[in-house]
Amino acid sequence: MSLQRYSILVALVAAATLPVAALVLPSGTQLPAIAFGALLAMLNTLAAHALVLWSERRSTKVFLGAVLGGMAGRMALMLAAVVVGVLGLGLPRLPLVASLLGYFVLFLVLELTLQHRHAGRVPATR
Repeated sequence: MSLQRYSILVALVAAATLPVAALVLPSGTQLPAIAFGALLAMLNTLAAHALVLWSERRSTKVFLGAVLGGMAGRMALMLAAVVVGVLGLGLPRLPLVASLLGYFVLFLVLELTLQHRHAGRVPATR
């Protein structure tokens, strides 16, 4: 799946699920933290998908370097973004982390499902 189509799918999933969070929240003060966590998870999954698309036609060594190195880099950036959200923006910790982890798992399942389907259609070239 192209990065553009995957971006649209991720945005649709987030747009469909964020209003549910707004209905469940005891107060509207937590909504910015939940939206920030969702945005971080969206950017993370888009970066991961872009790295896989970039590296899938390259050698196994390049593929693993991009995926594993990209994972380490994305983890560092996510940690920095959470620190900025909590300390810099003053967002509540629990809703931010719960949203980030919830959307991370949701997008990870989506990404793995799509990658599995794609791998079944593309013949191995290595």
